[in-house]
Amino acid sequence: MPSFDTVSEVNHHELANAVDQANREVATRFDFKGTNSSFELKDSLITMHTESDFQLQQMYDILCNKLVKRAIDISCLEMADPVIQLKTATQVVTVREGIDTDISRKMVKLIKDSKLKVQASIQGDQLRVTGKKRDDLQKVMALLKEGKFGLPLQFKNFRD
Repeated sequence: MPSFDTVSEVNHHELANAVDQANREVATRFDFKGTNSSFELKDSLITMHTESDFQLQQMYDILCNKLVKRAIDISCLEMADPVIQLKTATQVVTVREGIDTDISRKMVKLIKDSKLKVQASIQGDQLRVTGKKRDDLQKVMALLKEGKFGLPLQFKNFRD
C-alpha cells in the first residue's frame, strides 16, 4: 500500500554554515565595527548579541538572507522578545523542527475534509499518509503544500 511521511526538518549542517557566514558578515560590516556583535548557535537556538535594538533587526535580516541562500525556509524561525540593557542587547531565535500535535491534527482534519480515500496517522512529530492510489497521495501532498501551517513541510519515504 503506497504511503509517505510528512515531516518538518532543518539541515543542521547548512544551518551552522549560514550562522558562520552571518558572523563573518557582521564582523566585516562598517556599521557593526566596535560593537562586539555576534551570532551563537547551540542545538536549535541562535543567540544574537549586539548593542541596540536596531542592530538586532539588522542582524536578523543578515541571518535570514544567509539562511535563504542555503535553502533553509525561514518560516521555521521563531523570535523571542529582545533583552535590552544599557549597552547590550540580546535576542534568541528558535529553529523549530517537527510537527506539533495541534498542527498535525489540523492536517489530518484537512485531509479528511478533502474526501480523498487516504488515511492519515500521527506518529510522534511526523504525519504518515497511506492510500491505495498513488494519485490520491500526490493530491494530498499538493493539499498540504497549499495549507498555511506556519512551518516548512517535507515529504519523505514515498513508498509504492
